Amino acid sequence: MTTLPFHKYQGTGNDFVMLDDRARQFDEHDHHLVRHLCDRRLGIGADGLVLLRNHPELDFEMVYFNADGYVGSMCGNGSRCTVAFAKYLGVIQDQTRFQAADGPHEAHIDAEGIVHLRMQDVLGQQEVEGHGVFLDTGSPHLVRFMPSSSLVDLNVFAEGRAVRYSDLFREKGTNVNFVEAPVAEEQPWQVRTYERGVEDETMSCGTGVTAVALAASRRGASSPVHLRTRGGDLRVAFEARPDGSFTNVYLIGPAQRVYGGTIEV
Repeated sequence: MTTLPFHKYQGTGNDFVMLDDRARQFDEHDHHLVRHLCDRRLGIGADGLVLLRNHPELDFEMVYFNADGYVGSMCGNGSRCTVAFAKYLGVIQDQTRFQAADGPHEAHIDAEGIVHLRMQDVLGQQEVEGHGVFLDTGSPHLVRFMPSSSLVDLNVFAEGRAVRYSDLFREKGTNVNFVEAPVAEEQPWQVRTYERGVEDETMSCGTGVTAVALAASRRGASSPVHLRTRGGDLRVAFEARPDGSFTNVYLIGPAQRVYGGTIEV
């Protein structure tokens, strides 16, 4: 048995096991161990696991695993939590440039502890007949706009799983976001997300709300877009280009350390 130190972080309810792996002692190919640590009954419990490692040119590298035990694509909330974790460890101060699954990212933490994460530019969006709007915000996302007052009773697990494993998306999979537009302009867009890799609804998804905000901009939403997930509120700022792409995309929201401890593995 080995004693493994860990930290637990959450960003609007999207929670992660954080490991300081600057000594590179964690076996990233041990999928069973990652699944065990993310298991909410037998392990620590989380939507995913993040290794913080040294990088030769940037402040650090984050290696993100889904709860299924395998390395995942870009995770927005996980990145914001990793930035907060890096500051907790003293790796950074308030500004950083780090490596994630989809390339280098910049971020800063403001005086209120809010993490502003710059996402990669997004090339555009594609209408998928009968399904919704598809965007790649570092991870693949389908955005489906729903009728007013329909989200509260929606079976996101069943509806999202049906889309994620449909013939159209079966090969690579997709995350699925169900969105309700605000009744009044000052109110937030409501979002619920089914995440691949977790294979269930999560409290929040950073790349998901980014996709929703960009898709909503074609429906009159202006930057920054205020979005509400089951785990809390996020904002997405961006610049829309004439060619339909987006630049200077920022995911903005809180990232909090919940607790730390050790586990025998």
